[in-house]
Amino acid sequence: VNTRKHPLGIPPPSEKDWPKDDEEDFFLLDPDRERDALPQPFRMINKLLMQVFESAMEIIERREMLREAEKLKVQPTKCFPTAEFQVTGRANCLAVSGKYIFVGVSVGLAAFSTCDCKGVCAWDAANTEICAIHASHLGNECHVLLAVDEMGLVWLFCFHQDSFLLIKTLNEVEDISKRSTCVEVVLSRGGDYAGILLQGNTKGWLEIYQLPKDSWLTEMEKNLGAAEGLACSERRSSCTSAVQNSSMSLCAFPVSASQADIELDLPVLLLTVKPPKPITGTRFKSPLDALKEVDDGSMLGLGYNHLIKDCQWELQEAIFRSTYQKYLEAEGVTKEEIPRHATFHFLLPSRILVGPEMKVQPDIPVGIGVHWDGNHNFCLYLLNHPLTKKVDSDLKPDVVWPCAAPIACSAVSSCSRYLALAGEDATITIWDKHLGYPLSVTAILEERLIRSIHFL
Repeated sequence: VNTRKHPLGIPPPSEKDWPKDDEEDFFLLDPDRERDALPQPFRMINKLLMQVFESAMEIIERREMLREAEKLKVQPTKCFPTAEFQVTGRANCLAVSGKYIFVGVSVGLAAFSTCDCKGVCAWDAANTEICAIHASHLGNECHVLLAVDEMGLVWLFCFHQDSFLLIKTLNEVEDISKRSTCVEVVLSRGGDYAGILLQGNTKGWLEIYQLPKDSWLTEMEKNLGAAEGLACSERRSSCTSAVQNSSMSLCAFPVSASQADIELDLPVLLLTVKPPKPITGTRFKSPLDALKEVDDGSMLGLGYNHLIKDCQWELQEAIFRSTYQKYLEAEGVTKEEIPRHATFHFLLPSRILVGPEMKVQPDIPVGIGVHWDGNHNFCLYLLNHPLTKKVDSDLKPDVVWPCAAPIACSAVSSCSRYLALAGEDATITIWDKHLGYPLSVTAILEERLIRSIHFL
């Protein structure tokens, strides 16, 4: 009988018993060692394949999550064109008025009907490229159009009876060297007024025209009655000749022939608004003279009525430049220039623009609001100035709303009651035009620059 003198113990592990695989948790994957470890090259390949497979599964899971998140979002409705129309040349701009679509093309103007998207007529007499177009419905199937061509000329049209009628080129002059270029065109709602911003070689100004739409509509009604009478007379004569000759013939309405005989009244230049002049030294000899100007109500709010002399301005400028010389050299500060670009809006009646005895219509503008680039003041001008007054005279604003910073952009609500002014210091002020005071002031980040603002 063989007996053990010592109890059976577990021998300590030796180096030959260590796992040859690089993975530390190999014993968890194969604790019983039922499958032998692969040789070294195949182990490396297996490890790389497992990593590629796991990366691919992670990408697939991530894409599935994104796809599920997209399904939860509200999908926008896809709209496809219901009809299309062909134009001659390149289409640059378009405007919709009533049941017509007016398109500015590379050779002139084209009009299309919104009912069947078919061409109604075209205008290519001047063979000029139209770059901007504004249209408004005057009533009685009559429309007014303002078109700007590639040379900066403003063309005023009246569209009636499916034909264009050229009324006037607003900024055309005989001497081409003195011609001014149109920068912006605004047509008031209803077509009562039109404003064009012009720029010359060294200066810019704003011209406001009153459109005699009532006389235009009257002339169009007379022309329509004459055309119908002429058509009836030709229809009778054609029917008589058909009975005599025992044959039938078709008669065309001579509308196009009568259209050429229409002579419409020209627009009237109401205002010429020039940019504000830089503030210079006082021209008053005493404070009493300045108070007389303030009592007169002229130039109030523009900063011209002061008692600072030229020598004081020069001394202040010298002190400022000596203190901040290094910053001025680094920034490259240039001398202040007269602004050449402005933003303007037609304004409906309100307490600020209408006096207690003035009789106005609620849907016709009574004034305009203008602010020039780099200027702090928003100026309001009335449109009921007497026509006997010289238009080219230095016009003063009727109301001035000063701002803490230069005005960058502005917007007027659709009801024309609220006015939004955005300054270069990233502040937005909402004014109530009817009451004449600001409703709110919102400050945005100082590093941001507001370029445009709109009411929703």
